[in-house]
Amino acid sequence: MIASPHAQHPWFGATRTPRVLAHRGLVTTDAAAAGVAENSFAAVAAAHAVGAVYVESDCHLTADGVVVLFHDDDLSRVTGDPRPIAEVTSRELDALMAPLGGLITLDQALAAFPTLRFNLDVKAAAAAVGVGRSVARAADRVLVTSFSDDRRRAALAAAAAAGGRLATSAGMGTIARLLAAVALRSDRLIARTLAGIDALQVPERHGRLRVVTPRMIDAAHRHGVEVHVWTVNDPVDMQRLVALGVDGIVTDRADVAVRALAV
Repeated sequence: MIASPHAQHPWFGATRTPRVLAHRGLVTTDAAAAGVAENSFAAVAAAHAVGAVYVESDCHLTADGVVVLFHDDDLSRVTGDPRPIAEVTSRELDALMAPLGGLITLDQALAAFPTLRFNLDVKAAAAAVGVGRSVARAADRVLVTSFSDDRRRAALAAAAAAGGRLATSAGMGTIARLLAAVALRSDRLIARTLAGIDALQVPERHGRLRVVTPRMIDAAHRHGVEVHVWTVNDPVDMQRLVALGVDGIVTDRADVAVRALAV
């Protein structure tokens, strides 16, 4: 049972656990065959259509200063264009994404899907302030994260300066310190590490290291912090992890997860 005030941020109030977080939206096999790309307008719309409430996405900044939902640093894998996204204007990116389900900017995502909660991973330092400023007005439905705690904190600070308090998930440095504190069984260090953190979004394993353990989950829950595991596409694994006590599943198959977890 999570008892701390951390989980009282409105982002967590949209549904009960377990939460399904649609990883980069939803691209089914048929949609992929039709050319729809991850993190496109169509992918976000598809996640919404199957009943997902949470969409996990990524943020980059274009050459003309527009925050867009896009994972990679460059366009090669998704569009075949080798340029870094930071060197492409939003107009150019819009044209490249048109046959792939359509570009979606952060502002468009918030406006077009007012009932969705967004879990935003800040992928570039240059995007952090723009992300924070853009989402401040919709802070009740945004959780911001990053592998980099510095990028995460920069986005949080920008949102706070604009009047918004965001939920947040720990960066890799914080997670590493938490795992060490859990191994030491130091509740004082655990509490210090988790101060200001609302969620831990982690893989079940990292190489040979098992990240998600009953002890880690218990430590998080004692301090009011949820545990979300990525990226889980097998319904059996989803159910096993929920039975272990995790609070959310980040998945490429939100349609499968919504059915398997009956959310």
